[in-house]
Amino acid sequence: MKKLFLLSIFVITLNLLSGCKDNTSNAAQESAKTTCLGKNANFSIEFFKADNLGKKFDRGINHVIVFNPRSEKLDFKVNVGLAHKLYAKNSQGKLRKEYVPKIFREIIADENSKLNGQNPIAAINADYIDTDNKPQGLNISRGFDYSGDFKNKRSSFGVSGGNPKNRKATIQAGRRKEEILNYNLVGGNGRFYRGGQFKDICNDLGEFACLQATNRSLAAITDKGYVILLVNDAKANSNIEFSQNNQELLPDKFDDVLEGIAKNNCLGKIQEGILFDGGMSPGLFYNNKIYVENAGPIGSVFLIYKK
Repeated sequence: MKKLFLLSIFVITLNLLSGCKDNTSNAAQESAKTTCLGKNANFSIEFFKADNLGKKFDRGINHVIVFNPRSEKLDFKVNVGLAHKLYAKNSQGKLRKEYVPKIFREIIADENSKLNGQNPIAAINADYIDTDNKPQGLNISRGFDYSGDFKNKRSSFGVSGGNPKNRKATIQAGRRKEEILNYNLVGGNGRFYRGGQFKDICNDLGEFACLQATNRSLAAITDKGYVILLVNDAKANSNIEFSQNNQELLPDKFDDVLEGIAKNNCLGKIQEGILFDGGMSPGLFYNNKIYVENAGPIGSVFLIYKK
C-alpha cells in the first residue's frame, strides 16, 4: 500500500510538471505572436533600426517605420512647401500654390504640418522638387491637389481616405480609378517592386541616382497591407556601426533588407516599392526626434498622426 501511495504521488507530480511545461510553452508562443508585429491585431506603428539583412539592430543604418494603415489609432496627411496656409484659395476660389523652399525640419513642423491641432508623430521626405520649388510628381493632401508636371508619368505612394478599417496603401503611376484612393498621395521616382517582383532600376534612374547618391528614402507595401518606410543614410543622427551588412545601399540592393524586415516582423511579402528623393533630401522623423535630415529643400512629406 505504501509503495502504491508513493507511486501515485510520483505520477501526480509528473503530470503537474508536464502541465506547467505546456503552459510555459503556450505562454512563450503567445508572447512570440504578440511581439511579431504582423500577428498583433492591435498593432499600429513602430520605429526600429535594422541592418542590411533586415534584422533589428540598435546601431543599424536603416531607420525603419512600420505601420498599419487600417489602424484606428492613426491618421495621415501630406504637406508641401508653401508661403501660405495649406488648402487656402484665392479670390477666384482656386487653390493657392505659392511654393517656397523648406528643409525637412521646417516642413514637418510648420503650421501646415498640423492635423486637427496635433503635430505629426512620424514623417518621411517624399517628392522631388523643381527649380521653382514645386513638387514634380503626384501630391495630394487630404483631397487637395498640389501635383507637378510628372504627376501622370511617375509613381506615387499614398494611403486612402474613408473608414480606417478599409484604408488601403497603394503605389502606382497616376491617379487611382477609385477616388477614395486619391486622398493622401506623395510623388516619388523609381518603382523597384511591382506585383511582388523586385527590379534593378539603376539603368532607369541614371548614374547620379544610382552611383553617386547612395543615401535613399523609400516606401514599400506588403501583401498583408502593411507599410514599411525606410531611410538608409550614413549621415543619420544616431549611432551606426558600419560593416559589410550595415552600410549605404544602391537601389538594386534593397530587396534583402525589405524582405528581411517583412519576414522577421510577420508582415507578409513585399508587393510594391518606391524610392523617394535621395541625395540631399532624405529625412525621417519619429516621436519628437529627427533621425535623418539633409540640407536640401523638400518637395513633399508624408505625415502620420496618432489620434
